[in-house]
This record gives sequence, C-alpha cells and structure tokens, in this order.
Amino acid sequence: MEDETLRNTMLFDFFGELLTEKQREYYDLYHNDDLSLSEISERTGISRQGVHDIISRADKSLSEIEQKTGVVGKWLETRAELEAAESIARKLYELSENNEEIAELSKELLATLRKV
Repeated sequence: MEDETLRNTMLFDFFGELLTEKQREYYDLYHNDDLSLSEISERTGISRQGVHDIISRADKSLSEIEQKTGVVGKWLETRAELEAAESIARKLYELSENNEEIAELSKELLATLRKV
C-alpha cells in the first residue's frame, strides 16, 4: 500500500479489536486523532517513550496479523475488481445500441464479477 496513513487506518479498522485496550487507545489517538507522542503522554500520564513503545507494538501486531491473514490486501483487490466491473457496466450502458459490443462487454463483465 502506498499511503501509510490509509494503511494504518485500514489495519486499525480491520484488526483494532485484536489489540489490547491501551494499544487501541494510544494507536487511535496517534494515527486517527493525530496527537503527538508528547500530547498522548501528557494526557495519559506515562512517558513519551512508553507511549512510543505501546504504539510501536500495536503497529507490529497489526502488520503481523495482516501478513498472516492478507485480509486487507484481499479487500483491496476485491474493491478494485468491483470498480472495474462498475466501469464495464457503465460502458455497456453507453454502448447499448451496438449488439456485438454489448455481447463482448457483457462477457468481460461476467468474467470480472466471477473473480470477486
């Protein structure tokens, strides 16, 4: 995944409930609420290094879960295939007066949807 922010958000959305309560809270504050380590440290009463360690362990856990399951990667692939099917369906609609092209696009649409 190219965008690290999107990656972190997706990993947290898919697997956040598998983290400890503290990891979940600090990860959310850091990545989703955009608080600094110092701000989280002040808010929670633990050292900046302690906050960093908790968030690092959470990052590592989420990455390991994704490596083992591939759920986020599969979801992204499915999403891309559905977008391709939607694009084909739009073309099919636009070309609805030419039967040969409609038949070919219909076959392509069906093949794409079978992959999903």
